[in-house]
Amino acid sequence: MTDTRLDWPTSCDTLVVLGPHTRDGHTLFAKNSDRPPTECQPLFQVPRARHAPGARVRCQYVAIPQVEETLAVLGSRPWWLWGFEHGVNECRVAIGNEALHTREAPGEVGLLGMDLVRLGLERGRTAAEAKRAITGLVERHGQGGSAGHGVDRRYHNSFIVADPGAAWVIETSGRHWVARRVRNRAAISNCATIGEDWDEASAGLEAYARERGWWPAPRGRRLDFRQAFENPESRYRAEARLEASCRFLSETARPTVAGMMRHLRDHHDGGTVHVPGRMDGDPRGWSVCMHPDPGQSATAAGMVAELPRDPALAMGLWCAQGTPCTSVFLPVALDAPLPPPLTRGGGEPDPGSSWWALKGLGDAVMADPPRLTEPPPTRKAQTSVWGGSADLV
Repeated sequence: MTDTRLDWPTSCDTLVVLGPHTRDGHTLFAKNSDRPPTECQPLFQVPRARHAPGARVRCQYVAIPQVEETLAVLGSRPWWLWGFEHGVNECRVAIGNEALHTREAPGEVGLLGMDLVRLGLERGRTAAEAKRAITGLVERHGQGGSAGHGVDRRYHNSFIVADPGAAWVIETSGRHWVARRVRNRAAISNCATIGEDWDEASAGLEAYARERGWWPAPRGRRLDFRQAFENPESRYRAEARLEASCRFLSETARPTVAGMMRHLRDHHDGGTVHVPGRMDGDPRGWSVCMHPDPGQSATAAGMVAELPRDPALAMGLWCAQGTPCTSVFLPVALDAPLPPPLTRGGGEPDPGSSWWALKGLGDAVMADPPRLTEPPPTRKAQTSVWGGSADLV
């Protein structure tokens, strides 16, 4: 039986700003992936490939029909999973997912949200195409299986899917879904954000909700997905983080890459410095940059992607391993080999893994709370990466 308690690690945060609304005119995508504190999350590259007719691809728990050609992708992958927490593809599509808790029990077996992120990247040349891939797979194969290693942790998913010119928010429950086109900027966390303002939905969604008593509203009223499907018990842990992201987006007229990075280091009133000792249930403790105190999860990786329309301009991609406030956003390229330390790491500490090295640094910083007000040594390294520009750190 699924453990329906909500004391699982449930926190991730994803946001997007379309090009016309950023300082440099390029779409910006950012995500923090929060996972169990000792779950290593290295980077992983997959080249473009062609596949034989009738081929199947084995995802985490299910095998599904493969497509004729898959795109080159780069993603951040929990060490034991097939899929990605977030990533990009060669066509400048970026995708990240969030755990979403609804009234519906997740399936025993199906696709994980991380499977869907990778599949969407491998199959989508545009945000719209990736959205169609994800929603079609949700309808055909459903969602299910544990997203936790050694525990039964199941959930539905939401996604932001972005390309240089467009972005979509997708929210799901079982085999059903709604999607909203992003008008200029958007953020998601571990709660539903789509009410009546959806642009697309799975067939039979309203009838499905009415049959279960989740949508008793008068006929003719447009379905409110959040009101009908969401499990409200989980909102309190996500609302403060979602509010922080929405506040950042509303108060920042023209976001930059550096601004997105600063936001991924956010700790509410602590700024980019974690304040330990929050009590469980205090929403200020559930920050965008997540630490194991007070929760059971920590930010395992962060990513910022800059997606220019002009093919003559390179896509920008920066990845941080571990908690961003004690890590470094390193520039990486999809079409170049990754440094081996960024790709190494498993279930046990590994001296050759940059993720485990940065995990150790983060633990050392957290073990000495009086020093938390000082910038960690990685901040100097970040300055070096950015050529000494204080504006970028």
